[in-house]
Amino acid sequence: MDFVNKIFRGDRVVWMIFMFLCLISIVEVYSASSTLTYRANYWEPIGRHTMFLLVGTAVVLIAHSVKPKYFSILAVMVPIAWGLLIVTKVMGNSVNGADRWLSIGGITFQPSELAKLSLIVFTAFVLSKHKEKDPKDKCFFWIMGFSIPTCTIILLDNFSTAALLFVTIYIMMFIGQISGKRILQLTGLMFIVLSLFVSCLIFVPSDTINKIFPRGVTWKERIKDFNHDKKDITDSTIAFSDDNYQVSHSKIAITRGGVFGKMPGNSLERDFLPQAYSDFIFAIIIEEMGFLGGIFVLLLYVILFIRAGIIANRCERIFPKYLVIGSALIIVSQALANMAVAVNLIPVTGQPLPLISRGGTSTLITCVYVGIILSVSRFENPKGIQREVAIALESEEEKREANEIAFEEENINAGEY
Repeated sequence: MDFVNKIFRGDRVVWMIFMFLCLISIVEVYSASSTLTYRANYWEPIGRHTMFLLVGTAVVLIAHSVKPKYFSILAVMVPIAWGLLIVTKVMGNSVNGADRWLSIGGITFQPSELAKLSLIVFTAFVLSKHKEKDPKDKCFFWIMGFSIPTCTIILLDNFSTAALLFVTIYIMMFIGQISGKRILQLTGLMFIVLSLFVSCLIFVPSDTINKIFPRGVTWKERIKDFNHDKKDITDSTIAFSDDNYQVSHSKIAITRGGVFGKMPGNSLERDFLPQAYSDFIFAIIIEEMGFLGGIFVLLLYVILFIRAGIIANRCERIFPKYLVIGSALIIVSQALANMAVAVNLIPVTGQPLPLISRGGTSTLITCVYVGIILSVSRFENPKGIQREVAIALESEEEKREANEIAFEEENINAGEY
């Protein structure tokens, strides 16, 4: 037990949530990856995913051992992320019409995940330098100067990721006490831009949009399908098509789950949902674990957010405080977006469920966020600091006892000779 306490330091509640999410992920991805087993070795899908979770756990252990002040180095990676995003747009791997993946040296990853992490760290760093009585609001313009280009480049292929990232930065600025006037101006501008954007998607013909911005056609169809699914229809008029295929099977999965679910491994809809192990894994969780299982998963993310808020509130330094807030916000907002899609509250976004959905880059970067939260709880939280001191004293005591035993053994051996 002492060994475990020395390895897994930081907030124990966050560690428990992390372990629960990883355990649920292994069980549900193994069950939901049934369609992948026809194209590969039976154990390959879950083996690959488990490997990423193990590497992710190592990433958490490494990150939570780094003092929060050193994470500020990641802020300088924002321009590098811009370059990678542009290169991805030019020569990236296209999946479902979106250029989101880049291969370097045989390793495929999503530069947008790196951009999210670096921008959140940059925003936390700038907010830590913010002065409430700054008449020029330099911090606001610095944040916007880096956020707008980052979100715009991501927006070209991934609207939902860009939107979630921008909302996270917006909330961080609000909490960071940026001028209320600037926040209101930004809110109004966001409303106008979003209204014009959605209006263009709805009223401009698809052929015209396709000539200017092909990805916009996909977004337009998703909005149209979402509005169509909200219409009152009877069971006799339901017809499966390419437009409503995913959402319809997601609804069936949720309906089949009931209160207690069909138990892991007994899902039927996993064989019909194309992204059962990723975008729609929450529907499979409800089908197999029931309404109670779905609520349990939701509560894990809610508790993580609350716990992160408590950790941030106890921080005496400003940078770690905003770093924890940003890390928790991006994890929880992405989780809520995934769940909302599964229950058809918002149009399909393509956002994975953090630490549960099958993935590579997303899983590892999420583990970095968790590691950051644990690092702050370890080095900036009064209780965490007390625990670190206690462990250090125990280590010194153990070293002293070991030296005494070694000294006694040397004396005994010397006496024998």
